[in-house]
Amino acid sequence: MTFWLLLILGLITYIILQRSVANITRTPVWLLWLVMMTPAVVLIIWAEMTPDDGAVPAWGAIALMTGCFLLYLWLLYQGRPPTDAPPAATAADVPSPLSTLKQQLRPIAPAEENQLRDCFNWSVYALHQLEYRPQAVICRGQLRTNPDRAYRTIRDNIEQQFGDRFLVVLQEGENRKPLFVIAPNPQKDTNTRPEEPTDHPAIAFGLFLITLFTSTTVGVELAGIESDRWQADPSLLLQGLPYALSLLGVLGIRELGRYAIARRHHLETTLPYFIPFPFFLGTLGAFLRLRSPIPNRKVLFDSSIIGPLLTFLVSFPLLLWGLSHSQLVPATDTSGLLNFDELIPTFSLLLSLCSGLLLPGSLEPSQAIALHPVAIAGYLGLILSAFTLMPIGRLDGGQMVHAMFGRRMAVAIGQISRLLMLLLAVIHPELFLWAILLFLIPLRDAPALNDVSELDNRRDVLGLLSLFLLAFILLPVPQMLTQVL
Repeated sequence: MTFWLLLILGLITYIILQRSVANITRTPVWLLWLVMMTPAVVLIIWAEMTPDDGAVPAWGAIALMTGCFLLYLWLLYQGRPPTDAPPAATAADVPSPLSTLKQQLRPIAPAEENQLRDCFNWSVYALHQLEYRPQAVICRGQLRTNPDRAYRTIRDNIEQQFGDRFLVVLQEGENRKPLFVIAPNPQKDTNTRPEEPTDHPAIAFGLFLITLFTSTTVGVELAGIESDRWQADPSLLLQGLPYALSLLGVLGIRELGRYAIARRHHLETTLPYFIPFPFFLGTLGAFLRLRSPIPNRKVLFDSSIIGPLLTFLVSFPLLLWGLSHSQLVPATDTSGLLNFDELIPTFSLLLSLCSGLLLPGSLEPSQAIALHPVAIAGYLGLILSAFTLMPIGRLDGGQMVHAMFGRRMAVAIGQISRLLMLLLAVIHPELFLWAILLFLIPLRDAPALNDVSELDNRRDVLGLLSLFLLAFILLPVPQMLTQVL
């Protein structure tokens, strides 16, 4: 089991590094991955070589993790690509996805520059100056109306003059004044984009069937049936369906909700598809990818909150039903928040309340919970909701706070969340790898095309309730409440 946990952690870490830092450093991703995986490998080897006392000295673990993290930052810094851009070209000026476009901005002839200037009506946005960047033209001026009307007007004018040649972005500059960014449209030439396998419903459905089988086999093992028994009698696979259907229901409804929101807002997206995995949980999850830029912060909010919200709404009833059919077992040294056979629920306020009400005595220090397979699926959904709600970078929670408070404030909230998660990992060491993964995720996410217009009150309230739910899941239960329950 330890090997497969390490393998899954390695795969997740590599995917995060590949998708987050590959475009901002020349340091090989495999080297950064090796540095970040070193603490986990060393600690596991230490525990395996010292079975009598596998505990690593606290000072040694802290020194190892700190040293590897500092080495990771140094390698990341040493591999930064050279740039000839002037100091004024900061990340606040040009949104991150525009800086990675592979095609260069077409030179604007004097006649075209006059056409571009004519697109800015003084009663909507009084243009003061144009600044040229390798991948964009920054248009600075004074906003004279509400951001929604200004964006629609300028965008329509530019489309009339230049067609679909450019993307039009409205965002806050470094002085918090709205500015327009005109950049090449990467979707103009759709013939150059290779067709992706997820465009084929048959492949997506085939992956679902394979994932259903792999998760069913894992569910059979969770039900206490060994592999040689169900291989000899395939009818025993039916006992793994409660876990498989519960887990795939959580993941599937989450991705279908995201797909429906994307279609509702006319965003181009791939089909949702599952990733089968024959061990551990039976799957590495399900996901889809948006191909269209987000038009505004309202759409950004809707597309980010729907996943965690549906995940919680589906997994919470499963967790309640599964806990009511779970059993109490004596707690041992191996009990913890990642041991499904001996779960300690007191690390989570929400889980403690549910366990205390449905399983009296489960909060006593000498007791642990042997989770029912359906409870495992609900518990995993609860963890997935909490992880994706973390207000950091491209996670759903990071995009949600970006939509609520703006991109600059979202960066500050993300940094604070990282530090709070690290402090929480001191209380619960099982969360330390989670905290490290959060430090690997860049704080900045992709901006919306209209990144200035604010949300309505209904979305703001829903976002605050989601953050409250995150705290309710992650905060440990107070000792006083434990005694009451």
